[in-house]
Amino acid sequence: VEVAGKPLLDHVLDRLRSAGVEKVVVNVHYLADSLEAHLKARCKDLDVVISDEREQLLETGGGLVRARPLIDCDPFLAVNSDNFWVDGPTDTLKLLASHWDGGKMDALLLLVPQARAGNHGGSGDFHMDVAGRLRRRAPGRVAPFVYTGIQMMAQRLLDGAPEGPFSTNILWDRAIEEGRCFGVVHQGLWFDVGTPAAIPATEEALARE
Repeated sequence: VEVAGKPLLDHVLDRLRSAGVEKVVVNVHYLADSLEAHLKARCKDLDVVISDEREQLLETGGGLVRARPLIDCDPFLAVNSDNFWVDGPTDTLKLLASHWDGGKMDALLLLVPQARAGNHGGSGDFHMDVAGRLRRRAPGRVAPFVYTGIQMMAQRLLDGAPEGPFSTNILWDRAIEEGRCFGVVHQGLWFDVGTPAAIPATEEALARE
């Protein structure tokens, strides 16, 4: 899936390179063979390891559990490929890493104000207090911040996780309950590119910048 002439995955890989990341674990399911071939051709300067979900799509949480034996750092970045972001004054991933505090955090989510969440039509995801600690949007209400699909996580967040497919929301809810889920506000542009209609909308917005 291309945005501005480049596959979304390649945009993510370029951002990771710029932030100094050297190893990536990529989970594959749909068109897995094509994706593996693309990564082999594209990533000569990155250590790419495949987490294979061909037999069963495991969702966001289950995918992390499957990939966990391949992740050899703590904490680690987890980035969805169906979003597009432009850095603000500083590198976005470095900004996220600079706010990490393992003594009090299990998850650190990159958030964007709802008013700046391109192509996103929801009611927001989180409220954030002055210390950066997160709480959920109440049912039927709105919240000021939207999750971008970019986060930093401690390995311990995956301890005791369910088996099979499940959403990362289950892990976040536990961390929120324990006061260990925090947020950082993205300083640049961000676009949700989860539907075909979002592709031209994102390209038009970028052309106006």
